[in-house]
Amino acid sequence: MRAQGLRPVQIWVPDVRSPDFAAEAHRQSALVADADRASGDMDFVEGVSADWDE
Repeated sequence: MRAQGLRPVQIWVPDVRSPDFAAEAHRQSALVADADRASGDMDFVEGVSADWDE
């Protein structure tokens, strides 16, 4: 690969096997699921948004 002009790169990613990762993923998915119930935020955004019809 180096002969083709490429070089190795090391990156760090979350360990999806970790119990902490699973707990955080569950916490975030619960927040997303509850977002539908908090429609007041979207009502406000839609109320102050301008139409962009050209």
